[in-house]
Amino acid sequence: MLKFTLQSTDDASNARAGEIETDHGKILTPIFMPVGTAGTVKGVHQHELKDTIKAQIILGNTYHLYLRPGMDILRNAGGLHKFNGWDLPILTDSGGYQVYSLSHRRKIKEEGVTFQSHIDGSKHFFSPEGAMDIQRVIGGDIIMAFDECPPYPSDYSYAKKSMELTHRWLKRCCDHVDKSEGLYGHHQSLFPIVQGSTYDDLRKKSAETIASFEREGNAIGGLSVGEPAEEMYKHTALVCDILPNDKPRYLMGVGTPANLLECIALGVDMFDCVLPTRNARHGLLYTAEGIINIKNAKWKDVHEPIDADGPCPTSRFHTKAYLRHLIHSGELLGGQLATLHNLSFFLWLVGEARAHIIAGDFASWKASMVNKLQRRL
Repeated sequence: MLKFTLQSTDDASNARAGEIETDHGKILTPIFMPVGTAGTVKGVHQHELKDTIKAQIILGNTYHLYLRPGMDILRNAGGLHKFNGWDLPILTDSGGYQVYSLSHRRKIKEEGVTFQSHIDGSKHFFSPEGAMDIQRVIGGDIIMAFDECPPYPSDYSYAKKSMELTHRWLKRCCDHVDKSEGLYGHHQSLFPIVQGSTYDDLRKKSAETIASFEREGNAIGGLSVGEPAEEMYKHTALVCDILPNDKPRYLMGVGTPANLLECIALGVDMFDCVLPTRNARHGLLYTAEGIINIKNAKWKDVHEPIDADGPCPTSRFHTKAYLRHLIHSGELLGGQLATLHNLSFFLWLVGEARAHIIAGDFASWKASMVNKLQRRL
């Protein structure tokens, strides 16, 4: 079973430091999880994930892995860990987010979702039970319940019906996964997902409902989908006040460095987001002093390290002018170096947050960091 140990809390906020133990290793929280949509974190070798970025857990995407390489290949490989050579923990989403993001390609019914592949237009069907079976084949250490993520804004009636459907699907997910075993000899922990859009009563009801299932961890979904940051923080705080303290809390799809620190202060333990990798490929770099758009002409003749004091060794070695040249030239190395930089920074940031929680000065450190993290350099 997944084990969560709460190690320290911050007196001036709800921030906490803990440890999650899985069959593939321990995860120190708060933690950021790099997104490996199709079985790989784009442009990054596995040894770089471990040794440079210091990642402790990565994500795999059920929808994308189901379509390519497909379940037969993953099963024959022995699961995603064996297929991609990553021997630390993996979290898989359920495909539920694609129900939201591919709204023009899907139809939702009580039984599940029929969707068209973005690759070849072929039709496929995901049920809650099927999403569990697919995640069994992929073999993640943490697997997610199948849910519907309502768009923002949603009217109250739609948000309520969507939340209730998510709860009914959760019951089916739990029943199905509890009747089956993992395929590769390691335990898989099912996390339910809170929904309810931006309605206080729905969020409260959803948090209470999923907590009642008493799974090994809980997730907060349906945020960072276009709502103002203040709304995201408000509903994260509301949900964290309800979800049990003795289990990890995972805020899905969030976010910027400032978002991470604000939500750590609210009691969140786990995060994922494509921002550091996606923005890296477009030349946007995150640092402790602010945000750099390396494409800007101001950097073209700046022969100083990308981040002389930063956590990424390549950023302490290569210059801003060189990285700008690579990005402008369309060289693959440009995206790789920027990705290494951003992911190293995100992992460093949550590691620093953890250290300050344990030291007892997280709130004051966060206040000084958030302002700097949002500056444009």
